[in-house]
Amino acid sequence: MRVAGLFDIHGNLPALDAVLQQVRQAGVGQVVVGGDVVPGPMPRETLGRLLDLDLPVRFIHGNCELSVLAQMAAMESGVVTYWGTSSGKPLPEPDREIMRWTAEQLRPEYERVLSSWPKTLRLEIPGLGQVLFCHGTPRSETEIFTRLTAEDRLLPLFEGLGASVVVCGHTHMQFDRMIGRTRVVNAGSVGAPFGDPGAYWVLLGPDVELRRTSYDLAGAAERFRATQHPRAREDAESILRPPSEEKMLELFGGAELR
Repeated sequence: MRVAGLFDIHGNLPALDAVLQQVRQAGVGQVVVGGDVVPGPMPRETLGRLLDLDLPVRFIHGNCELSVLAQMAAMESGVVTYWGTSSGKPLPEPDREIMRWTAEQLRPEYERVLSSWPKTLRLEIPGLGQVLFCHGTPRSETEIFTRLTAEDRLLPLFEGLGASVVVCGHTHMQFDRMIGRTRVVNAGSVGAPFGDPGAYWVLLGPDVELRRTSYDLAGAAERFRATQHPRAREDAESILRPPSEEKMLELFGGAELR
């Protein structure tokens, strides 16, 4: 069985549709959606497309699903914590506006769907063995690490998991590296990558294939701008001209786990 890992779609329906076309061509038997389906310009349509997919689909939550759920729980009052976790750090108002808009698009129909997703998922994949899927790290959906993060910081997180491969996302940049004896793969972002434009994902079994799918970026940007998403224009510009990996690696270097 081949498995497709789709992470960080962020409401980019045109990118998702292009990837799903290649997923079908690759003979995939199951899809794992690794969190941060939302927010983005087309959250309801994107989530609906995945839920109606004619392939078995498993989901895990990302930091953004938790933030949207927290906003749903506080639509009239209360402070939404950063990413909806227990960090206690208030969500900045520009981000809160995005989460509020997203919650309005999805609530109440999809509230129970989002809240049912687990934090991690394990699958046995031929050729790879036991594969663990998580959004950020195995212990947290918000923790940041990249291909440059020192191995000694990461070993405590990836030792003793009982998995030969860990697949994650969150930082929107692909990599494939060893941490101790564990192969750790970042699938990249389908809908909001850093680096070269496109839709990034991973094909698993019998090995690991990091994939990049081209799609109509100009058409997608126009569809973004036609929505009422608070950052529609900025998101449209970002898919046309994403921030560079070099810039984001430098930025994440100051925020990576210690």
